[in-house]
Amino acid sequence: MRFPGWVPVFSALLMVPQWLPAQSANSVLLVVNQADSLSRRVGDYYVHKRSIPLKNVCRLNVTSEEAVSREVYETDVERPVAACLEKNGLQEQVLYIATTIGVPLRVTGPGHGPSSETAAVDSELTLLYAKAKGMKVARAGMVPNPFFGKTAEPFRHPRFPIYLVTRLAGYDFADIQGMIDSSLRARNRGKFVLDLNSAESGPGNDWLRQAAAQLPAGRVLVDETSRVLYGLSDVIGYASWGSNDSNRHRRMLGFHWLPGAIVTEFVSTDGRTFHRPPDTWNITTWKDPAHFFAGSPQSLAADYIHEGATGASGHVDEPFLAATPRPNYLFPAYYSGRNLAESYYLAIPGLSWMNIVIGDPLCRIGRPR
Repeated sequence: MRFPGWVPVFSALLMVPQWLPAQSANSVLLVVNQADSLSRRVGDYYVHKRSIPLKNVCRLNVTSEEAVSREVYETDVERPVAACLEKNGLQEQVLYIATTIGVPLRVTGPGHGPSSETAAVDSELTLLYAKAKGMKVARAGMVPNPFFGKTAEPFRHPRFPIYLVTRLAGYDFADIQGMIDSSLRARNRGKFVLDLNSAESGPGNDWLRQAAAQLPAGRVLVDETSRVLYGLSDVIGYASWGSNDSNRHRRMLGFHWLPGAIVTEFVSTDGRTFHRPPDTWNITTWKDPAHFFAGSPQSLAADYIHEGATGASGHVDEPFLAATPRPNYLFPAYYSGRNLAESYYLAIPGLSWMNIVIGDPLCRIGRPR
């Protein structure tokens, strides 16, 4: 089954059950590219900081190019990761997979729009559990996420036959180290900033308003004007239209991000690369191809990590608005005590698609006090 309904991208507080299973290092499979020195360094650091068991480390030998063919993905990424899970008896125990910078980012393929065969590597890896149980997946389009919107249920197997995949990535080791360290210092404080786009009348702004209604009024800053918010302090969550807001003219927001801060935005290509742009580069428009970076004028999720955020979502190519993370699921879940991986995947409608999640899957700010 594939996901219907597409729009191009140009209730009460969510209840989290009291009986959430323990979130531990034993539930994480770490994927490292042995052919990439930065991937190895990040992997070693994460193993040390999170006490990941060595049997939970899957070491690949694959190109460190960000974009790979379907054949390379299946041969050098998917099959070895599946073999690691099976060989070490981890298929049921592992709930989360953390890929590292240097593991390919994007699977290229033919087709355009909803029938595209392009996808994020991480989004493809979510389906390894279901594939091990015999599920057949077509290459084109998006597969519905069975965990999407299941706010009252703990994430566990076999109820939800997927892995939640996040990526330990940034522009350099310092960015990734800071992200991992911040995840260990995360606390439930600060404000959730929701910056609406006054020029948009579609569902995106409605999702932002719904998110605000499901969070404590004293913890939310909502802006519905034409201005863009810059220079804010004590931010624990941020959602906006990014560079799709025509009033945003600055690449960096200049926020002070609290440890554990997470970000999402309605932007088509913000996860397209982890190569660092020149410091002089700025977001621009599709009418200005001379100033594109990595094939696009749009904002970059890695910029938020570079500025100090602990997690962010992104897209390797056009996801369409219907497939972007829903802030009205993401932020209430995170505020209520879900970890980073579960909060994002509760909010992402589909898999085998363009979505990536950057961050330590175990990061959590804890329940409100």
